[in-house]
Amino acid sequence: MTRSVIDPITRIEGHLRVEMEVENGAVTDAWVSGGCFRGMELVVEDRTPEDAAQIVQRICGVCPVSHAHASAIAGEKAYGITIPNNARILRNLVEGAQFLHSHILWFYNLCALDYVNPLNALDADVADAYDLAQAAGTSMNSDLNALKERLSTFAANKQLSIFSGNWFDADGGEAYKLPPELDLICTAHYLEALTMQSKASEIAGLIGGKMPHIMTSTVGGTMFVPTEEKLDDLKALVDEVYNWVEATMIPDTLALAGYYQDAFNWGGGCGRYIAWGVFEDPSFDMTKRYLPAGVLDENLNLSEVEESKITEYVGHSWYKGSETYTSPYFTTEPEFTEYDVNDRYSWVKAPAYDGKPMEAGSFARLLVAYKRGVPFVVEQIDNVLETLGAPGQFGILQSTLGRTAARQIETLYIAGLMKEWVNELIESVKSGDSEYYRKPENITGAGTGFWEAPRGALYHSESVKDGKIEGYQIIIPSTWNLAPHAEDGSYGPLEQALIGVPVADVEKPINALRTVHSFDPCTACAVHVTEPATGKHFETVTNPWGVK
Repeated sequence: MTRSVIDPITRIEGHLRVEMEVENGAVTDAWVSGGCFRGMELVVEDRTPEDAAQIVQRICGVCPVSHAHASAIAGEKAYGITIPNNARILRNLVEGAQFLHSHILWFYNLCALDYVNPLNALDADVADAYDLAQAAGTSMNSDLNALKERLSTFAANKQLSIFSGNWFDADGGEAYKLPPELDLICTAHYLEALTMQSKASEIAGLIGGKMPHIMTSTVGGTMFVPTEEKLDDLKALVDEVYNWVEATMIPDTLALAGYYQDAFNWGGGCGRYIAWGVFEDPSFDMTKRYLPAGVLDENLNLSEVEESKITEYVGHSWYKGSETYTSPYFTTEPEFTEYDVNDRYSWVKAPAYDGKPMEAGSFARLLVAYKRGVPFVVEQIDNVLETLGAPGQFGILQSTLGRTAARQIETLYIAGLMKEWVNELIESVKSGDSEYYRKPENITGAGTGFWEAPRGALYHSESVKDGKIEGYQIIIPSTWNLAPHAEDGSYGPLEQALIGVPVADVEKPINALRTVHSFDPCTACAVHVTEPATGKHFETVTNPWGVK
């Protein structure tokens, strides 16, 4: 039996350690450890809900908009406010812009280097690459001859920048399977994605005043009032991002899938899913959001969200006590002891729904949307399954590559919705609707903001007395996915997903890394591997960005 540790995991946000037991070429046990204490709940006590919507954004620079909106919704529930229609549309737009930024960033700049080897593109025949792009139906906006020359210069000067320090030679060089021409195409899209994610953030900055950490969303609505010029800019940016996403992301996903079919066979996780829903429709009903709320059990049976079924266990986390707490009465009293996989080994708590660990994220949202019959999602998932030769077989998507592939469907869906919302906003402004904000009439109460960040289900809950917060609790998406062992001994979703993953090279467990990245963790990473039988110790920094 071999002990394999990836610490830290790179190409994520935050600090994350994954420890695994490997036997007979597969993971047999796993422990996932989040390496930082957040404590933002303590920061907002005795402040106003309006302050909280600004402060809690600082939890994350990738998904600050989602925290602002979840917090604002909690405050609005406490105050008894329903925001105006214009505010609803603008929140959808700025939230959608953040989702597009995050999804493009994740797929191309964080996840793709698990499958794409830019150095292999040096052997590409450029003419064949253009033919391949046309056959795959993917966009080709870059000069591939010029790109190949740039890559050659990097290689000749040994200045590999973001392409250094990766595991391109893992599993004896067999881990990366794309032909050079497809590596060249995907490298071109990797670089294009840097521009397109910035365009998405430009949309968020236009509405929010800046990005990250927008300034305009507040309890009661929004402080942004669009001018005709800004509406023109908004429409142009939304169209540009949509056109690139539509022509690029799903074709690239399907092209990659053809070479990594084995990644559909492992990494499934717990098989239960939660989604609180995101992007309001005029009814403000969670089940009618553009990506609706719902809970799926092991058989993918759909049920409604019940807050009373949310719990958190802290017995394997660095907090005082060993209890299981029920919503909204959670604990945030830190007490670090030591890293011990047999006792406490993570700052992440172990949330559960109806007593069971649950997976959150884009894949969970899509499955819930499919079960609720959202037309675009149903059509696209059915098309992807048909293309993969597995019509109606959801099991193929409950895997490392399935989870990775499904997120591009959501990206295209949101990009299309952005176009609709811009037109809706333009028509509303033309009609003379000038309401963007509503004041509270009551400043005492309690409320929960059920919402989604790009990485999954986001929960903000607060109690307010005379306009000041008395108590505040947050469960972020990665708390669900990166949960340590539960009170009954069951493993968290990522821990379950890692068990059974094949490991051919104990020093470069690339399939485990692919599985971790498929969850897009929000917390950080290096690699540390020990082999108890021999005493062999290996440690390296798996840092494709070349950052020390």
